[in-house]
Amino acid sequence: MAHEDVALSPAVPGFDPMQVDAYLRAHLSGLSGPMRLQPIAGGQSNPTYFVTYDRHRFVLRKKPGGVLLPSAHAIDREYRVMSALAQTVVPVPRMVLYCEDEQVIGTPFYLMDRLDGEVAHDAALPTVSPERRQPLYQALARTLAALHNVEPSAVGLGDYGRGGNYFSRQIARWTRQWELSRTREDANVQALIDWLPAHVPADDITAIAHGDYRVGNVMFHPVEPRVVGVLDWELSTLGHPLADLAHSCIAWHSEPSEYGGLRGLDLARLGLPPQAEYEEAYYDAVDHGLRMTAFHMAFALFRFSVIFEGIAARAKGGNAADANAGKTGLLSASFARRAVEALERA
Repeated sequence: MAHEDVALSPAVPGFDPMQVDAYLRAHLSGLSGPMRLQPIAGGQSNPTYFVTYDRHRFVLRKKPGGVLLPSAHAIDREYRVMSALAQTVVPVPRMVLYCEDEQVIGTPFYLMDRLDGEVAHDAALPTVSPERRQPLYQALARTLAALHNVEPSAVGLGDYGRGGNYFSRQIARWTRQWELSRTREDANVQALIDWLPAHVPADDITAIAHGDYRVGNVMFHPVEPRVVGVLDWELSTLGHPLADLAHSCIAWHSEPSEYGGLRGLDLARLGLPPQAEYEEAYYDAVDHGLRMTAFHMAFALFRFSVIFEGIAARAKGGNAADANAGKTGLLSASFARRAVEALERA
């Protein structure tokens, strides 16, 4: 097709939109009109774009370019887990295709249907009326419980990760990631590396774990109090469900300036639930019967700290997906401090 038929944003980096358009037209039927490609701002992981034709609306996610940490940005796993969950009550976008040919845009990518709804990157849900906030958090908790109620082997995900000994393996993994990506010294991180392995709880169950479950990674229905899509599955695996629950509770342990948290806000006045109420909504809907402890919260905050240190490292190397990655990477120290505070309170 002619070059003029492709409408693209001037902000699109690193690849030729015409090659994307040619590939999609060769592999999908019914695409008409020019392709329009628009970067989606706000992500810190895999570059993501709206891809629009006259009668079709998609989302494209790709790996970042350059040298990446081992096991990072596993978009093939994102595609696999969402494809598998399409047969369950867990709301996920419909997967359209996966391309592993790096010749098309320089990295593997996948295409999924674009959903209609609202994504809030601030846990306080400032664009939502106060009376809608508590029901949306209830839906957030129930959707996480629905995920954890799915039997992995029943949807072809029995080999999606290693079963058992999850926290010990994860602590070791994120300790290695810290060593690979750290840009500074941090006494709080070191304290957590020393404390966490010695305090792993005895219970050992396995579920499909999202890995980054929070307000910013789901899409809410524009009117109804429900989740229409769980997004951003790059950290998903078979894991302990309470790791997911604790991660989704990080908002209550971080301030609004720390990645849009809730700490210090007047929750009752804003129509937002306290953490305990959110947890209870999850416990009421999940099958496993376990309860979260300070260990789980400290682990989640430690892990998030290491993730943000990785963002800082990519920014330092000039290979981050977001223009504000350098500033965002500074949050690593904040989350490590919150993890130690969680243990001190307990």
